[in-house]
Amino acid sequence: MASIVPTAVGAGTRRRRTTRQNTIISVVSTVVFFVVVAIGIALSPGAGKVVESFFSLSGFNDSFSTIVAGFWLNVKLMFISEALVLVVALAIAVVRSLPGPVLAPLRLVALVYTDVFRAIPLILVVFIVGLGIPGLQLSFISELSVFTYGVIALVLVYSAYVAEVYRAGIESVHPSQLAGARSLGLSQWQAMRHVVLPQAIRRVIPPLLNDFIGLQKDTALVGLLGLVEVARAAENYASSTFNFTGYTMAALLFIAITIPLARVTDYLIDRDRRRMRASAG
Repeated sequence: MASIVPTAVGAGTRRRRTTRQNTIISVVSTVVFFVVVAIGIALSPGAGKVVESFFSLSGFNDSFSTIVAGFWLNVKLMFISEALVLVVALAIAVVRSLPGPVLAPLRLVALVYTDVFRAIPLILVVFIVGLGIPGLQLSFISELSVFTYGVIALVLVYSAYVAEVYRAGIESVHPSQLAGARSLGLSQWQAMRHVVLPQAIRRVIPPLLNDFIGLQKDTALVGLLGLVEVARAAENYASSTFNFTGYTMAALLFIAITIPLARVTDYLIDRDRRRMRASAG
């Protein structure tokens, strides 16, 4: 026993030393890489012109208010669309998971919907919705705003993707869970609602966040309909001043939201992985 303890302590010390060395090497190599890249950019012939065009301090100051105002419109688009996508996609996934020949037409409609809107690029859906729906000249439709058309286009496309994420989560729940719930007297819908869906939704939270990161960036496409969101605001500033710093500011605003969401997603994935390892052990 006395010889085992020093051996374990020595192994732990070596492990900590190795971890510390790996951390130092990683930090040094990262710093060297970015220093080399920065020097390469700084020594390029057009570096000064690029800095003046994309990183002008006066450009940041002049475009700040209009770019931020446009970005808040993107954030509003994102949150409203995400809330609707969560509901619509869950309904589609549940319909596709319901058994029985009577519900075959509904399952077919859900299948066609997901296949079609996953196949069509979002930019085309934006044009079809934003230009096609007003062309119907229906009174209750023609009164809708461009913002609403943008939300409709985003919901149509992303609901198809998120529905498949939900469906993967539903199918990952072992059939014995559903069978056990039915044996306790629950109906098909009650078993789905109280037993299957809670487990499925908890499992698909990380991929859902990944989809919503994509949705947050794709809100910029709604500007094609004339909505002055952050990309269109940056374009307007560039066309009036011939300076592209507004694009840089817009990119930084997207980064400010996207990177924290990505880190939260990584944390949730790592937490689920640790939980699975603990349960397996």
